[in-house]
Amino acid sequence: MEPTPECRQETPALTEAAAKFLNFIGPEDLERCLFTEMLDVVAAGGQPRDQAVGRWWVSARWAPYKRPGELVRSCLLVQATSRSRQDGVPCSSTLKAYVTTQLETLEQEEQERLELRTHPVQKRTHMVSHQHGMTVTKTLQEGEAEPQCWSFSYSRDEVRGLLPEGASLLLLRVLACQWAVPPGIIFPAINTEGHLCTSSYRALGTQQQAVGSAEVEVFVIERAVHASAGTSTVWHSSFLPNGHLAQRVQVGCPTMALLRDESILSKTGGVEEQPPFPKQPLDWEEDIQLYSWFLDRKAELQASHAAYIQQHPELWALLADFLQALLLHQPHDPVSFAAQFFAPFARQQPPMTRFASAGAISPLASPPPRHPPANKE
Repeated sequence: MEPTPECRQETPALTEAAAKFLNFIGPEDLERCLFTEMLDVVAAGGQPRDQAVGRWWVSARWAPYKRPGELVRSCLLVQATSRSRQDGVPCSSTLKAYVTTQLETLEQEEQERLELRTHPVQKRTHMVSHQHGMTVTKTLQEGEAEPQCWSFSYSRDEVRGLLPEGASLLLLRVLACQWAVPPGIIFPAINTEGHLCTSSYRALGTQQQAVGSAEVEVFVIERAVHASAGTSTVWHSSFLPNGHLAQRVQVGCPTMALLRDESILSKTGGVEEQPPFPKQPLDWEEDIQLYSWFLDRKAELQASHAAYIQQHPELWALLADFLQALLLHQPHDPVSFAAQFFAPFARQQPPMTRFASAGAISPLASPPPRHPPANKE
């Protein structure tokens, strides 16, 4: 559905300082931002941080992007995945965004999932740019209920300079590598409801932070998403000189992402590059990428299975007949009984009695041994 006129707010404007900074970003600035990093998710505040409750992973690299009827474009692929627990409940989020060198978002998809045992909740936000502007589609799936869907369309003027989550992660890395944030940079953004809003960035200065047992100087940047109504959502991100994250905190959130691997720090106090894909123990429930792929494959299989059952309604009648016969006869060997029940449906076997005695020899059993005839005197 399209948003009603009263849902529309005044179009957020791209500030002049923000527009100038976008034009100032060059290919060499983006090249410094193409790396992968992984942080532990720990309890925020004054709570103990020894035990990680999850992981946060983010990557940026060059990748091809193609849409039907268009030529392949080379752009930046930004991916991020988070998996943790909130009040003992597993939760996860994934982000995949294709961004141009001008930080224009071509397509982005975000998914959030709360793994409640009896009532899982999944939110999906998909945005795609086109010649007329951008379309945002939000989907909410609660348990086994029918998914709810909302769609919002914005013109090119409304989304000029738009900086969603994927492009924002790149911008933060660029700012971190420059160790400075120009004053007054404000961009249009899209909030969790799919409506236009603004996002601002400002420097909070430098401070000392522990990375493992080492103390390092980090540069802190505040990013705030301002909604037209209600409170703003604020993040404080601490960066090492090479643009790698040392800490990421959402103000008011009980957890935070924290770098605790001090092996990336050199003996002279500098920072060494992390390997593109750090070696991790193969625990698929704790591995963010594997768990994300598992959730994607799980959803894909569920949709495929549901579609197949809808295309073949006779399956329900077939299974109901078998279950009724099974409960009526209550055989000691249900597997043999199933073989006898479904034998008439096999094309390569002769018809057999459907409801044979439960004590009959199973057609799957080995034939009895043949003995030579006894001598007759």
